[in-house]
Amino acid sequence: MKLSIVVSTQPASFSALAYKGRVAENIKKIKDLGYDGVELAVRDPGLLNLNELHNILSENDLPVPAIGTGQAFGEEGLSFSSKDAGKREKAIDRIKSQISLAKSFNAIVIIGLIRGKREDEIDEQQTESWLIDALRICAEENDTVKLAIEPVNRYESNLVNTVSEGLRLIEKLDRKNVGLLLDTFHMNIEEPSIVESIRMSKDHLFHFHIADSNRWYPGAGHLEFSDVIEVLKRIKYKGFLSAEILPLPDPDTAAEMTIKHMRHFMS
Repeated sequence: MKLSIVVSTQPASFSALAYKGRVAENIKKIKDLGYDGVELAVRDPGLLNLNELHNILSENDLPVPAIGTGQAFGEEGLSFSSKDAGKREKAIDRIKSQISLAKSFNAIVIIGLIRGKREDEIDEQQTESWLIDALRICAEENDTVKLAIEPVNRYESNLVNTVSEGLRLIEKLDRKNVGLLLDTFHMNIEEPSIVESIRMSKDHLFHFHIADSNRWYPGAGHLEFSDVIEVLKRIKYKGFLSAEILPLPDPDTAAEMTIKHMRHFMS
């Protein structure tokens, strides 16, 4: 397993990002701290200078394990489950552009908040139908790019909160390039047992987010990351552990404490 941390390439209101903006400077910091990769949170690939971004990453010899897409929902309200057909279409188009970006980095595309929420006036069956249709279209855009559905806690969405719900959705989709992203912060809220939920996901686990129970850096809350690492080893997970954490007490300390805490268990 390898360790990465999330960097937002564009301004964002989402709080659980250790680093936002100043991409070249922050990627250099991440390299110097000893991280193995950098996950990119990207609202709109069309606003990026891709040549410059590729050069920055190449200069620091850091791969990109995954592309985060939730800012398109947080900043623009785009989602697969919106009652507005135009927003659903724009969300699909945005993910298609994220897939193209991910292909250039050999990265996974995260399907988190971009899937949206079930709105009160829309029944559950209709919402699921929109979600599945959108996911199928995106999965078929390029079957060499993996899409990772992230179960998120009930306070952020009412659509796919648990690992079991994520697995049922994957079964309905029946696409080899669609799997799961698990996040310790969300699992601490929703799962009866984090260890058992990780074990359940073993055949479909594409990516993994780490944050402690308070969404601070690992070691700042009450989660037992030794148990998390042990079960990941047992299911032979070979991917990245990517820190999606609050920038507290400050970004550099959060990033430094993450790598210090996690390397202790990963060595």
